[in-house]
Amino acid sequence: MAPPVAVSIRDFTRRFGDTTVLRNLNLEIGQGEFVALLGRSGSGKTTLLRTLAGLDPADREQVVSPSARAIVFQDARLLPWKKVWRNVAIGLPGRDTRARAEAALTEVELSHHLDVWPATLSGGEAQRVALARALVREPALLLLDEPFAAVDALTRLRMHELVLALWRRHAPAVLLVTHDVDEAITLADRVLVLDQGRIAAEERIALPRPREADPQFQAIRSRLLAHLGVTAPGAKETPPAEGALVAFPTGEIVT
Repeated sequence: MAPPVAVSIRDFTRRFGDTTVLRNLNLEIGQGEFVALLGRSGSGKTTLLRTLAGLDPADREQVVSPSARAIVFQDARLLPWKKVWRNVAIGLPGRDTRARAEAALTEVELSHHLDVWPATLSGGEAQRVALARALVREPALLLLDEPFAAVDALTRLRMHELVLALWRRHAPAVLLVTHDVDEAITLADRVLVLDQGRIAAEERIALPRPREADPQFQAIRSRLLAHLGVTAPGAKETPPAEGALVAFPTGEIVT
């Protein structure tokens, strides 16, 4: 039986002036489902995320998402004049905000940084604080906008493990926007490709975790790259045209 729906988008179009960014888009995300969204630059990924976050207005008959939602951006966006726990507790109601912030920081293994300033944190630590700030709100929908893009490869792997552990524990619906195909396959139950404002492809990932060593991983990766119009290294093809997408061995795509 399919889980209850957390996010529902029906025939949604978003225009900015004469430019149509999302075009008659239809999408459902189940409660507790982890979905990753891939797409070329300008395909509408960030516009969709902003719509679901409530940052851009939308007709309630077309876009339904939980009122309890939180977003983590590529940049941690911490306030430098507030100590770490206060960054986590921003906007929380009630009198036990420090205790709740401490509990969230403990979950991301940063309780020892409760009273430090953001400037003393590494990039990975800052992103963990941003995750704690999102999770302390107990969201039914967690939106992740390329949150690992600015950290080193080893930190990214650790963040993957942390996000999966937190997702299993709290069970929010998750929408991850990423340019990294391998990351999408590693983390998500379902991977979508957005192209010209529409869902152009979908892959359901039924592989047990960890997935990287599974023989089906590369087959799924190849299909997703093909949907993205990507030329993979080693392929017997002519060099890509100017402006084409190229995939590196890590699975990340660049223009």
